[in-house]
Amino acid sequence: MAKMLEPYQTVIVESYIPSKTTGLHGIVHIRPVNGQGFPENLHVQCSKTLSRDYPVGTKFKINAKLTDRKDGGEFLYSSYRWKFEVLEKLANHMPALTLHSTRTG
Repeated sequence: MAKMLEPYQTVIVESYIPSKTTGLHGIVHIRPVNGQGFPENLHVQCSKTLSRDYPVGTKFKINAKLTDRKDGGEFLYSSYRWKFEVLEKLANHMPALTLHSTRTG
């Protein structure tokens, strides 16, 4: 059940590639940066632009709230429509990955 009374707050997040992707969709994911009261392994649901269009390791400032699923499991939620701020774009990190089909005739 969603946490209806949980407030939205400013959270600094970063893109990363998890070592284990079992049950996850996609290669690049978003997590909160350490030191904000959220565990680093907490998933963040937000605009795919953050994981798709910026290099892995880029840091962002988003508005998010802690919520959970009906079957349990907390995560941070930020609407994909909301604006975000790019704080640190790491040029020396791996760029966001885009998979292309290499289907042949």
